[in-house]
Amino acid sequence: MSQEIDPRALWSRGRVLWSGLSAGRIATYLTGCVVFSLGAYFFIFSDLGTDPLDVFSLGLLKHAPLTVGIAQAGIAALCILIWAAWYRRRPVIMPFVTFFFCGSLIDLLMLWDPGRYIPLPDYGIMLLATVLCAYASSLIIMSGLGIRAMDLVAIAMVDKWGWQFWIAKMSLEGMLLLSGYLMGGPVGVGTLCFLAIVDTLIQPFMYANTRVLGMRNLGMPMLEKVPDVG
Repeated sequence: MSQEIDPRALWSRGRVLWSGLSAGRIATYLTGCVVFSLGAYFFIFSDLGTDPLDVFSLGLLKHAPLTVGIAQAGIAALCILIWAAWYRRRPVIMPFVTFFFCGSLIDLLMLWDPGRYIPLPDYGIMLLATVLCAYASSLIIMSGLGIRAMDLVAIAMVDKWGWQFWIAKMSLEGMLLLSGYLMGGPVGVGTLCFLAIVDTLIQPFMYANTRVLGMRNLGMPMLEKVPDVG
């Protein structure tokens, strides 16, 4: 005999789920995705080098009949599986939603091509891109929604090993960069700036958002102290 469903229990559960997805949390996540996509577009527009993930993907394409999307999705899946195994939990889906959403926004920005209207030289646009990508990453992480797959592993390294986030993040992307370079992926000054600036700014931005703007860090609640980036 099937168990009778209590409508009040369903209503209570729905309220709990909705409270976890507040308007502010969703707005933080969406803002982070939009700003990150704009920063990634500016990296592409500056034509001074791609981020480490693209270096790896383009290098891999020289040795395997894949596409950039498939290569990046494979890296994302691997990171999610590592995170799931580490915490003995089921793999999460939202990082793939972020992956698809940001990729679609980048495609739209490339069609519109707003970089034409920015009165900055290529190096200025590249530096603008680094700040946008770093701050956007901090927003996505702090929302606790759809955290990018590599950031999930970096957060796990912070949680399990007590590393600073920027060290964990730079270590992971440094391995991607080196592997991609050895496979023949393109490396430019923009690539090095992404690795050196974006990865080191995310943690201070999260700290500033918490202490100055009073935002909650739902993705990394363990970060309550002044970040050590020295």
